[in-house]
Amino acid sequence: MLTGHSQGFSEPNVASSSRLQSVGPRPGFSTLHRLRKKRKGQRVKDPLDDLLLKTLTSQRAMEERFLQMEERRLQRDMEVEERRMQLEQRRFELEREHEFRMFNVFAQMLSILKQSNSGSSPSVALPRGLDFIQVLSDIAGMGGGGGLQEARAMHVGRPLSERRTDMYSFCNPGEFQSSPFLSARGNIANLFRGSTEEGYKAYHADKYDEDKNPNGIINFGTSENKLCFDLMSKRLTQSDMNLMEPPLLQYPDWKGHMFLREEVARFLTYYCKAPAPLKAENVIVLNGCGSLFSALATVLCDPGEAVLIATPFYGGITQSLFLYGNVKLVYAYLDSKITGTSTRPFQLTVDKLEKALQDARSESVGVKALILLNPQNPLGDIYSLSELRDYLEFAKRHELHVIVDEIYMLSVFDESATFHSVLGMDRLPDPQRTHVMWGISKDFAVSGIRFGTLYTENQDVANAVASLCYFHGVCGPVQHKVAQLLRDRDWINQVYLRANHARLKAAHTYVTDELKTLGVPFLNRNAGFFVWIDFRKYLRTGTFEEEMLLWRRFLDNKVLLSCGKAFECSEPGWFRIIFADKTHRLQLGMQRIRRVLEERECEILSEDKDQPCQSDQDGKADSTDEVIFVSRHQEPGSTGGSNLGDLIGLLQQQMRSSDWLQKNTAEQFAQEKPEIYDVFSKLVGKQ
Repeated sequence: MLTGHSQGFSEPNVASSSRLQSVGPRPGFSTLHRLRKKRKGQRVKDPLDDLLLKTLTSQRAMEERFLQMEERRLQRDMEVEERRMQLEQRRFELEREHEFRMFNVFAQMLSILKQSNSGSSPSVALPRGLDFIQVLSDIAGMGGGGGLQEARAMHVGRPLSERRTDMYSFCNPGEFQSSPFLSARGNIANLFRGSTEEGYKAYHADKYDEDKNPNGIINFGTSENKLCFDLMSKRLTQSDMNLMEPPLLQYPDWKGHMFLREEVARFLTYYCKAPAPLKAENVIVLNGCGSLFSALATVLCDPGEAVLIATPFYGGITQSLFLYGNVKLVYAYLDSKITGTSTRPFQLTVDKLEKALQDARSESVGVKALILLNPQNPLGDIYSLSELRDYLEFAKRHELHVIVDEIYMLSVFDESATFHSVLGMDRLPDPQRTHVMWGISKDFAVSGIRFGTLYTENQDVANAVASLCYFHGVCGPVQHKVAQLLRDRDWINQVYLRANHARLKAAHTYVTDELKTLGVPFLNRNAGFFVWIDFRKYLRTGTFEEEMLLWRRFLDNKVLLSCGKAFECSEPGWFRIIFADKTHRLQLGMQRIRRVLEERECEILSEDKDQPCQSDQDGKADSTDEVIFVSRHQEPGSTGGSNLGDLIGLLQQQMRSSDWLQKNTAEQFAQEKPEIYDVFSKLVGKQ
């Protein structure tokens, strides 16, 4: 028998249980208990609980949002600091380059003074015409430093040495090392690079693609028509284009197959409105107008001689003339300031050509030809018949050949503008010295097909150029396709030109409207694929170094433009933008440009006025046909009469182009390097 303890009950518990049993159930107890349980199960949830939950949730979301914003702010501060450090580094590099240039000038001046005191003729005289060996020796002598100078051109209107452009405009001397495997000429060719080449390479390494690479570089720098691929691809793949006969696979006449030359003559007769049919025997075919420039420079000029051209101009001409023929350019500077007989910005006048030619000849520079770009690249100007006649008469008076590049003649997209070809003139002042170029790369949106044609009545010139066609020929199948294309006049007039002009006009309108919204002045023209834009207000000091910094900033923000220095513009701050592109790329590219300009404006405002940034601009660009601006152009100095005078002029230019002297005063130098300053002071005191 189990005890109460073994059953798990204590005696008091048993007693209590007995008492409860003896008492019995209370009346109504079970009913009350059930009501209480029912009310407890049916109790309504308190609304304060929901409010508290929502408050806590909102507080947590706000805290997370605040943390995100703080992280973004820190990231933005880090990016701003990184950009500031990059700018500081670039400013330091520019100052060092400026010092090198100035010290190089000082060294040459001291050398001349020393030799003049000793009665000997100076041996450091700047050359009249720089050749490959001299350029290379200049580079080697400076060790790739900032004193590099270049003889691509002799810039008229300034002292000779001052007019020689720094090589920074077309090369990267800091990375240059003379190759033992190359000749002096080969080393120059290897060095011949510039901002255009740098940007072009960057673009091809990171090309924008809407699907594959949406953050890639948008190319507004290369002058290509990207609006008509649909039309051209359809026409070039039709059955009449696909011909393969033995003559097309064999060596042709070096001037080009006769069937193509005949078609070119008929084409130019029609579209240039020639007063009489042009002759096929005067037509020569090469693989692009760049090759034509090289060939003409080689056969018209001797090494060291020069060709006259107005700036700004398409910079590729410099390379075409210099690399093969060692032919330089004499610049007639056009500027935005309307002076003298000018009626519009950057207007070419005979007075400017006369002055440029006389300045060059006064320095014994042999000028053999004049280059005219019509329509003009990058300005978009179209010369009137009277202007063309004046230029040709000027050339005749001075027995200059005239090379007329009309490669954009069918890309005049507004009916209000009329193009006049030299070949359409009733009478040429000097037909034996007039040579006209044209190609299909621009007007037919096929820059990948290398085809250019020359028309000249001078058979000596034609035969000399033809001898170089061996190196620059066009393959037979391509000659057939081009002939078929030029022959199809109905398609050209009714389909292609109508669509091309409408698309060019729409794209031009979009870009110029965006520029007006941004308050950016520009030159409003109706030919070509480009707009000449005035970004000078975004340059704080107005130097070409700062222009290059702005160009790189655009490139860092994934949009490629062409800066004015690439066109030898005399005024820092002008840029060329190509608008012949699809709408979605234009929109994205202009957004990136807007972002850079707004950031730059904020920086200038904060530096100059210490005021908060305002993204929206109050001013708007003028909507008339001309650009409205305040000119910063400085009139060119007088030509120096001696090498020392040239160097003094160059030194003055270097002083004007930088604030280096403001940061490096004599007092500061005396404090930092008193020993050197004392020696220098004693030396000056003895003079």
